[in-house]
Parts: sequence; C-alpha cells; structure tokens
Amino acid sequence: MLKGDGRLGHDLDPLDHAPKDACGVFGVWAPGEDVSKLTYFGLYALQHRGQESAGMAVSEGSRILVYKDMGLVAQVFDESVLRTLRGHLAIGHCRYSTTGSSVWENAQPTLSSTEAGGLAMAHNGNLINTPELAARLPADSIRATTDTEVLTALLSRHGGAGLEDAAAALLPQVKGAYSLVFMDERTLYAARDPQGIRPLVLGRLEKGWVVASETAALDIVGAAFVREVEPGELITIDERGVRSRRFALADPKGCLFEYVYLARPDTTIAGRGVQVTRVEVGRTLAREHPVEADLVIPTPESGTPAAIGYAAESGIPYGQGLVKNSYVGRTFIQPSQTIRQLGIRLKLNPLKEVVAGKRLVVVDDSIVRGNTQRAIVRMLREAGATEVHVRISSPPVAWPCFYGIDFATRAELIAGSLSVEEICESIGADSLGYISLEGLIKATTLPAERLCRACFDGTYPIPIDRDNVGKYVLEAAGQ
Repeated sequence: MLKGDGRLGHDLDPLDHAPKDACGVFGVWAPGEDVSKLTYFGLYALQHRGQESAGMAVSEGSRILVYKDMGLVAQVFDESVLRTLRGHLAIGHCRYSTTGSSVWENAQPTLSSTEAGGLAMAHNGNLINTPELAARLPADSIRATTDTEVLTALLSRHGGAGLEDAAAALLPQVKGAYSLVFMDERTLYAARDPQGIRPLVLGRLEKGWVVASETAALDIVGAAFVREVEPGELITIDERGVRSRRFALADPKGCLFEYVYLARPDTTIAGRGVQVTRVEVGRTLAREHPVEADLVIPTPESGTPAAIGYAAESGIPYGQGLVKNSYVGRTFIQPSQTIRQLGIRLKLNPLKEVVAGKRLVVVDDSIVRGNTQRAIVRMLREAGATEVHVRISSPPVAWPCFYGIDFATRAELIAGSLSVEEICESIGADSLGYISLEGLIKATTLPAERLCRACFDGTYPIPIDRDNVGKYVLEAAGQ
C-alpha cells in the first residue's frame, strides 16, 4: 500500500509506468552568479528524468551545504530555501530510483567528508558491480542503499591524493553507466563512463561553466553548448578554467532509448535534435507499417513527434484525439473503487466528436506492460472509433535494462513473453506495428555500433553478472 502524502508525482498507475531514466544531473561553476537559482532552473528543465526527489549542494568556498527532499523540484525548493544556498558552485539532482528504494535517505546529492574537506555527488545511471565496490567499505560507512552512496564513500577515502587524481584512479574500476557531477568546496567535477551510455554535456556561461544531462537544461539557464563530455573523460572546473583528462579509452554506446522517450524533444544528441529524429522515426514507421485509416493521433505527449511524421509520410490527416490532464501523476492518495475503475481516464480522455466513426492510427513511443495501451484502445472504441491501429515508435522492449532505466526483469515486459500478434490481441487493437530496430537506428544517423540497444536485442555492451544487479541489491545484502 502506498502511503498518502498528497503530492503529485508523474504516473497514474504505478504498476504500469512508462520507462524511466535514473535521474537528471546539473552542475555549475560561476562566481558572481546566483548558482542556486541556476541549478533550480536547470533541474526544472530536467524534471522529466526523475520525479521522486530533488536536491542540490552549494559551496561558497569553505563549506558545502546540501538541501534535498522527496517530491518535484518546485515542491522541494522555494525562494526562502534558495536564499540560504549561496556560493560560487553547485550541483543538483532529480531522481527516479533504479538502485535503492525511493526514500529520503537515498535522495541526492550525497555528502561525505574527506581528509581535505567535503565531497558531494550526483549520479545518473546504474552501476553493475555495486556489491563488489561496497565490499571494499566498512559496513557502517554506507548510510543509504544506492550505488551513488558507495561511489561517494569510496572517493571520500582517497587519502592524500587530490580529488581529481582519486577519481581518475577509482573510475576505471567502476562498471556500468554513470554520468557524474561532484564537487568539493572549490571545484566542480564531471565524469562519464567509457561507453557514454547516459548523456552529459558541457556549456559556457558568460561568467562560468555548466554541465547537465541534456542540452535543454543549458538553454534554460542561458548557457551556450560547447560539447558533449566524452566517454571515459573526467572534467575539472575551477578558477583556472576547464581541464580534461582521460581515465579510460572511449567505447561509445549511447542509449538508443534516449531518442525514443527519455530525452526532451528540444534536446540535441550527437549533433542531431531529438524532435527531428522522432519525426523521422514516424515517417519510417509509416513506410514499414502502412494502414488504411482516417486519422493519425498521438498518445500525448510522448507519441506526438512520431505521429506527426507518420501522418506526413502516409498522407493520413493528423489530429488530436486524446486530451491529457497535465496535473495528474502518481498521487499517493489511494483512489476510491469508482475512480480506480475509471483508470487511465484520470490522465487521458478521448475527444468523442473527433474519433467517433473514424479508423484511427494511434502512435505511442513504447509498450512496457501493455495495460495503458489496452485501456486506450478500449476507451477509443467506447468513444465510437470503428478501428484502432496501434503504431509504436520503438521496437519491442523485450530485455531488461541494467544501465539506468527502471525495467529490470523480462517478466515485467509484455514483449519478453508474447509475440507481436499476441500483444496485439492482448491490447485489443485491430493491428499493431513496431518500428524495426534498423529503422530506428537509421533515424538517429549514428552507426549501430555506437549505440546501446540491449533492451531491444539483448546485446549488452558491458557484461552483466545477474546475481549482483537489481534495484534493491544493497538492501538485500543488508548494507
């Protein structure tokens, strides 16, 4: 039973949420700027990447202050809080839990003390050798149950080495996906795993520097995009400027699912806008899975760009057939039985005058468990649609992700056990078509060998020890 706290999260049905990334990270070094407000708006731009908790760490040069809580960025911070967070550098984090429970203790940034002072860290991704790393630490040194806590504890025990040298020595021993921002009292650091699975970008302010999970966050705070942080790169930012060093050879394997769902449409990845890619995916989907129909509608908002592309390529008119209530999320207030039976109508409702008597193409980004699509198909039929053809702008998600997206077992995934025909029957659609993996990859303009596509084809770029992974691996180990 979920405890009621009156706050709105992101999903209506916690048993059938859309795929979620681990979180969003943001860092800024900018003397003379209001870094807490820059971090607030940077996190606001990254809110889609995590809605469970938010936090930031700020330093004025002599001490680090951390403020974090459960909830959305706008729920955690207000003007009075931000006024207390003064300094010249800051890091921020918005979380969706993929390692460790969704509790206050696991909110980020983490904070630890070192021989030289303090250390705060925020992490996007998921490590796959967390138990091995945790075994190096005394049991009482880990207060939370996240891989980020383990990394922070290990890095804080660097002895006489400086933090930059300590990170360069530790990170080659860390396996999995990690885009990190961390700081001491005077310096901002950023690092990305050798595969670059999770995104991280560098931006320039008039008086400083910014690192963030997506280019959209740079835009919001007025930073000019400089470049992506390279896989296997450690960046140091202080009064001397930006310094870069390699701690591992780059073997790029960027997450293909970022293009499908995770990234904002106004973000750029590898020099190409996500919106442009998603529209092209829709065009490809129309070529691969044509159908006679009267109207193309998206599942808002995740299916909108692909639906635009599908309509443009097919010549079928594009329209809005479903209205989304933007303020409905996972309420944590248990619905009455009557409301529960209404299900997805709390979040989506059909425009009956638009869909009645029509043969519809409904475009969505993915199918995870199938409950949402099943409800949408039923709802559209009740509104008078004569046919409902579902088109999905990703291949079947049939394999778990161990690198920072919260679907961790094949049993959770409808495509892990059912064929496309069986899924079509299960959701009650007249037809179902997924874009091919080849078609999706081509739309990104990147070569297949530079992308992680494990959730689609089961080929994992970093070998997985399945006995040592999972959301609650540290809790199970009693850490």
